[in-house]
Amino acid sequence: MIEIDYAQLKSDLGSGKKIAIIPHKNPDGDAMGSTQALNRFLKKLGHDSIVITPNEYPEFLKWLPEAEDVLVYDSQKEEAKTRINEADFIFTLDFNHFSRCGSLEAPLSKANATFVMIDHHQQPDTYAKYTYSDVEMCSTCEMVYHFIENMEGKDLIDAEIATCLYTGIMTDTGSFRYRSTTSTTHRVIASLIDAGADNTNIHESIYDTNTYSKLQLKGVALNNLKLLPEYKTAYITMSQKELDDHNFKKGDTEGFVNIGLSMQGYIFAIIFIENKQEGIIKMSFRSKGDFSVNEFARAHFNGGGHNNAAGGRSETSLDATIEEFLSILPQYKEALLNS
Repeated sequence: MIEIDYAQLKSDLGSGKKIAIIPHKNPDGDAMGSTQALNRFLKKLGHDSIVITPNEYPEFLKWLPEAEDVLVYDSQKEEAKTRINEADFIFTLDFNHFSRCGSLEAPLSKANATFVMIDHHQQPDTYAKYTYSDVEMCSTCEMVYHFIENMEGKDLIDAEIATCLYTGIMTDTGSFRYRSTTSTTHRVIASLIDAGADNTNIHESIYDTNTYSKLQLKGVALNNLKLLPEYKTAYITMSQKELDDHNFKKGDTEGFVNIGLSMQGYIFAIIFIENKQEGIIKMSFRSKGDFSVNEFARAHFNGGGHNNAAGGRSETSLDATIEEFLSILPQYKEALLNS
């Protein structure tokens, strides 16, 4: 773990600073929950703070408090650039390298602000003056909770901040079922409920938002599920046409990768999603036990993440990407069978 010198940070922050808070590209529940919670906390300290996302984020997260104030760089470039260029501090949350920011990479690389990183992914970069990195932590939202505690601001956690933090912890732990969920995580969750997070409403707002087309898309995913029992591996493919035919919206495939892991005896699951606009195949990797999808993604598919959850990408066709994956898999047969 890398910890922040909180006394020095509090001194440097002072009051009335201009602050930009940045999540990674294609932000998920943890990214949006952590940035929006921190944004509200910093505003309560008297700072001029704003969240700037690299691109659009899923509709099922737009009910979060103050979502209407979020700037989306891809569609609000000039305003976002101005806020970044004027920022005294830039907080980067739920990622640890500028390459995870898509089109925001260049503006961030040129910024003169003091950087603060809060993240739980492996191999953090060194761009930040203040780095809080803990790969054992279940979520960036739990880290933001501890950050607020260490900034002596726990009494400022209101229902809105609690709601954002609960959302990110819940989504990044698979509703508290992953191994990264600790007794401390549950104590944090209890504290957030005491502060006003409505756990039932949050669960319903995230998970009970299906549309007919989204359910039909899940049916396509199930139909495309391929099993490789000799490797304890399952994978799903989603072509651009299949997405288009079912009115795909950002976030509609959230959780589909876990379908393979839900079957007894399977420990490695992958989803390959074609994105013709970006010219890539986006991949999500999940595993159980000791098999590191972080190492797998870093070694072969320009990605990374956590031991049991990672992402990657390919710039070849969907068929070619699958062929490459299948050609690599035998190298890991022993590791998969023994995991």
